[in-house]
Amino acid sequence: MRPSEQLKQTCIDDWSAATNHAFCAELADDSLPLDKMKIYLAQDYTFIDNFVRLAASAIHHAPTLPDRLPLAHFLGNIAGPENTYFQRSFDMLEVAQSERVTPELLKPTRDFQALMLKAANSGEYGNMIAVLCVAEWVYLSWAQPVFERTDYAELIKTLPFYFGEWVALHSGEYFESVVEHLRSQLDTAFNNVDVEQQQTMQDYFQQAVLLEKQFFDACYK
Repeated sequence: MRPSEQLKQTCIDDWSAATNHAFCAELADDSLPLDKMKIYLAQDYTFIDNFVRLAASAIHHAPTLPDRLPLAHFLGNIAGPENTYFQRSFDMLEVAQSERVTPELLKPTRDFQALMLKAANSGEYGNMIAVLCVAEWVYLSWAQPVFERTDYAELIKTLPFYFGEWVALHSGEYFESVVEHLRSQLDTAFNNVDVEQQQTMQDYFQQAVLLEKQFFDACYK
């Protein structure tokens, strides 16, 4: 079993709760109340700043250029199409400027921000890649099955773009390749450190999974 899969199995209950969350299911079928989507987007957008810091730190600490390039390319997508998606969604949903810039942060949002900065400041590539891997793998795990549904090609034509494009951004061949790269990096990093550091990486992974679940809980409630 791959180390990344072993790590997932250590927190499989939280993983399953996050990747099968009612928030995600309702987002995908256009039944999520818009007030919840507005809260979610405003909270989620605050992650971009520290996600960029964490990804940039991981790029810096990656062992080789081939290890760095896929993440650098993905970082460009975060700064480009994904950032643009947020701005278009804010406009369409009439999210107040104050909520776009300085929303009152939910506790899981604050805690996940702190975890990303802690990983970035640790100086350990394995810690950074553990958090990054969770952040993207959780999203692929709920969005890809939706994307692959036989009826989804027709359904996505009728979905508001702020629902349909969010699913599309986190599914498909390219995003699968991003997650596979992160998992491969995590596998290698985990195998190349001692038991103590492996435990630390596991702690980062488990905390990130728990916070993903708590973030969906908080936005949904």
